Amino acid sequence: MPAPARRPLPHQVRIIGGNWKRTKLEVPDRPGLRPTPDRVRETLFNWLGQDLAGWRCVDAFAGTGALGLEAASRGAADVLLVESDGGLVDALRSVVQRLHASQVRVQRGNALTVLAGLPAGGTDLVFLDPPFDADLFDKALAAAVPALAPQGFIYLEAPTPWSGEALARHGLELLRHLKAGAVHGHLLRRTA
Repeated sequence: MPAPARRPLPHQVRIIGGNWKRTKLEVPDRPGLRPTPDRVRETLFNWLGQDLAGWRCVDAFAGTGALGLEAASRGAADVLLVESDGGLVDALRSVVQRLHASQVRVQRGNALTVLAGLPAGGTDLVFLDPPFDADLFDKALAAAVPALAPQGFIYLEAPTPWSGEALARHGLELLRHLKAGAVHGHLLRRTA
């Protein structure tokens, strides 16, 4: 008789800095869900500075909420987590409640629609990490740029590097780039 199949342990990521450092976030088994790895987030927040006090942030394809919750942990004043999957929305709301994260709002919806409806120039940091196979990168950048404050940033995570002409079409320039495994992280801002 074969041994019973062992259930894999639930996958987790952790918040790596700020008030909620070491807080674990569950990663449900969902197609296309790839939370930003710890070391990528660590590099990103080294680029941005550790203190995001007063920042207004949007995590447009929130998934586990790792990017947006990391920003809130580091002092962001207002963080909007946008997710279309109802199960993930419930999980995000549970985490926000557990952390007593009054500065974090969770909204179920289409990220592109929510981005397009944000006040012009009102967001300091937009996280864009759409499903890699959904071909949403150009649409997400186009929707995010109008919401961006003049000195604001966009963090784009993609399976291939973005630079030059592809970013210029959106009025953006590349500040920093990293590659970690199959992930390319890009810190962008409006072209001067």
